[in-house]
Amino acid sequence: MKNIKLAVFDMAGTTVNEDNVVYKTVRQALAKWGVDVSLETVLEFGAGKEKYKAIVDVLEATKNGREEEVDAKAVHEDFKGMLKEAYANLEVTPYEGVEELFETLKSHGVKVVLNTGYDRKTAQSLLDKLGWEPGKQIDALITADDVVKGRPSSEMIDKAMEMFGITHSEAVLKAGDSVIDIEEGKNAHCGITVAVLSGAQNREQLETAEPTYILTSLDALAGVLYP
Repeated sequence: MKNIKLAVFDMAGTTVNEDNVVYKTVRQALAKWGVDVSLETVLEFGAGKEKYKAIVDVLEATKNGREEEVDAKAVHEDFKGMLKEAYANLEVTPYEGVEELFETLKSHGVKVVLNTGYDRKTAQSLLDKLGWEPGKQIDALITADDVVKGRPSSEMIDKAMEMFGITHSEAVLKAGDSVIDIEEGKNAHCGITVAVLSGAQNREQLETAEPTYILTSLDALAGVLYP
């Protein structure tokens, strides 16, 4: 097993269970503008991406048969307001075994970083609901606001490596629930990429990205890393 020094985890669908509320809200915001798409379509074209980019890509993928151009920026503005409201009433929980996994990793000297396609405000509201703080349960949070290019660019992982002085990407693990998470990990040349089935995409979709491992959930990761 590779000697991992940094583990980068996606948030929603990977470490944090928020009942797909973000993608449901993307769907509602699109519907408000007359674009009626299924949740599956939103997940297929939007999962793991910075949310404006997700809206642009869903609109692009479904444009056939639409007579009028839809303003992605306007949809995104509505989405942000709707999400704030949805989050205010939402119960958010960590997936089973995630907090124990973080402790196990830390006990092996591994830095634990969360990264996300959300903006900082949204990501921070999730952390607040969970009671997680950088320096305690996790070592850092990196969001779409902290980089120029979102996933699948390696920028967020590059930033995490820089923060903790890690120079060899072979010592980095990336885990997430979408193809774009795995592509991000591969673009950063991570030693290990882990796809989990707890979130946005199914095994068949995730297999196309060829991760090192596909696990039912993160609960199983400690056993894989430290058998």
